[in-house]
Amino acid sequence: MLNIANSIVNNKRQIGAFMITFAQVFQISNFIRSCVNYSAISCFLGLGILSTGLVMGQDETMPRTQYGHPDFQGTYTFRTITPLNRPRELASKEVLTAEEAAEWEAFENRRQNRDLIIDSVGGAGYPPGVISYNEFWYERGSETIADRRTSLIYSPENGRVPERNAVGKQRSSEYREMIFQSAGPEGRTTVDRCLTGFVGGPPMIPGSYNNNMQFVQTKDQIMILNEMVHSARIIRLDSEHQTNQLKWEGDSIGYWDGDDLVVHTQHFYHDYNLRGMSDQAVIEERFRYIDENTLEYDFTVTDALTWDEPWSAKVPLRRSADPVYEYACHEGNHGLAGILAGWRRYESMGMNGNGTPISDNSGSVAIEE
Repeated sequence: MLNIANSIVNNKRQIGAFMITFAQVFQISNFIRSCVNYSAISCFLGLGILSTGLVMGQDETMPRTQYGHPDFQGTYTFRTITPLNRPRELASKEVLTAEEAAEWEAFENRRQNRDLIIDSVGGAGYPPGVISYNEFWYERGSETIADRRTSLIYSPENGRVPERNAVGKQRSSEYREMIFQSAGPEGRTTVDRCLTGFVGGPPMIPGSYNNNMQFVQTKDQIMILNEMVHSARIIRLDSEHQTNQLKWEGDSIGYWDGDDLVVHTQHFYHDYNLRGMSDQAVIEERFRYIDENTLEYDFTVTDALTWDEPWSAKVPLRRSADPVYEYACHEGNHGLAGILAGWRRYESMGMNGNGTPISDNSGSVAIEE
């Protein structure tokens, strides 16, 4: 009977209209080796059922690596105009009609266009004053996702990140106060310092620009290169978490659940991360093949030190012909020096570092959340 399995391995024997992969053959071989205590007829019947179930469950159109796993390699973009949180004015509407989606796209593209914002007035989340880059620098996406959901978040049902609990609010308050003081480089956000990016994650969340990433696969590891802050995340397959080297983006391990790639990330270095996550946050990411140009990216964030319930979102990753470009930002860059110099200048003028009157000690500082 082992000869039968070896024949399947050597010849990649086709059963019906489907082809057995190496990974599936190993499952069949292991089953046969366990048959030594059973009759030949029982083993033949079991082998037939196992083989048929395996091949019938395989997507023949899905590209695969030499190791039998789905081949996700390539560059993708996750930019979209669909927001992470459902707008409050759409609180009762989970999905838009095609007409509503077109109207929403037109409205949002105009509202967010930096070239249409008057500096002295502000807009699109920017207060009156000096507005950042003009529209040329943005690539936030101009269309809603294909299913026209009003938010990327699908759990909780209101489509919004849950309100922070008392512990999360206290940590956020302390973090804002640290930024308000801006005593030195360590007193600024990790985004200001070019240590982490506000779209690269994990989890990866669409933002204003650099919404691009690249998959590279080997037998034992997967690398996700995010264009934002040129972050290269190494995901060890079928491994255990390690804490001997804490990283800004946490420690990521993964495994294949059928044809889905599941990645678990925890052990973050910093105590205040993307969206206010603590260093105890746990993130589960699931990558699923949809078609030759699309992967579904589904993630869940669990962090009892920030939220009393987990939250989940889905984002399409669309294959891109463009390469991942260098993001030339590094700790100690001119931007950080300028921020701190400006802060000190305001303080020398008897004002708060953010330019507000010294009597206004509210600590109102904008941070990327």
